[in-house]
Amino acid sequence: QVQLVESGGGLVQAGGSLSLSCAASGRAFSNFNTAWFRQAPGKGREFVAHISRIVGATFYADSVKGRFTISRDNAKNTVYLQMTSLKPGDTAVYYCAAAGRLALYSAVDSYDYWGQGIQVTVSS
Repeated sequence: QVQLVESGGGLVQAGGSLSLSCAASGRAFSNFNTAWFRQAPGKGREFVAHISRIVGATFYADSVKGRFTISRDNAKNTVYLQMTSLKPGDTAVYYCAAAGRLALYSAVDSYDYWGQGIQVTVSS
């Protein structure tokens, strides 16, 4: 079992930056693939970014590529999402997710463990 807790959300103006953290507890965090998803009001949960467990390979949704950076620190059991050049369209609840074996890194169903989510609001 893995417990995930997000932090760092809040309100920021368009063009600004925000950094999210996801602290993991429980089983060895280094064994898990991790990702960030988001869900805007009235919409489904969508993939944002993924970082693999072994080589740290990263993948991004086209909508955030070049603006967001995912990273992880296995020694601290933490995964990060650095967000820059934020747009009002980035407003959503952001979720951290983890999975051992992974079928498809961008699919919600691929992940076994989820955080409670944290609000990010970008004002225009």
